[in-house]
Amino acid sequence: MSVQASTSPSEALSANANTTRSTIMPTLRYRNAPAAIDWLCTVLGFARHAVYANPDGTIAHAELTLGGGMIMLGSTKNDEYGRGFKSPGEVGGVETRSAYVVVADADEVHARAQAAHATIVRPLQNTDYGSREFSLKDPEGHTWSVGTYDPWVKHE
Repeated sequence: MSVQASTSPSEALSANANTTRSTIMPTLRYRNAPAAIDWLCTVLGFARHAVYANPDGTIAHAELTLGGGMIMLGSTKNDEYGRGFKSPGEVGGVETRSAYVVVADADEVHARAQAAHATIVRPLQNTDYGSREFSLKDPEGHTWSVGTYDPWVKHE
């Protein structure tokens, strides 16, 4: 009788996480989700994977991809769950999270951000850990850091 080693679901997921699709997807709510989708695609380079609009033009659910990553977003909702989310613009610019977006060319994304009149909150710079990066605010005040540092690549 032969005994095969078993792999737990979490071990299998972990093994595939670095080579397949996102296993963690940040989610956001926007007052003007259609405009946010356009901005995120035009400025940061996301692509529409799926966008489900409500009859009134708000967004029920959207999935945007960039490389192997994905974010999900939708329009703000005035329901029990939705009232738990606030845009930074609604709370004096305060945030409890930000996102880092890995790109091949930070200068190119920075140029698109400037062309879109985005608020740059950390200038384009080279870091001691080998990245070229900057941070900006989206139209509703969420902070996005953009850079060439890829934590999956071994750095020496």
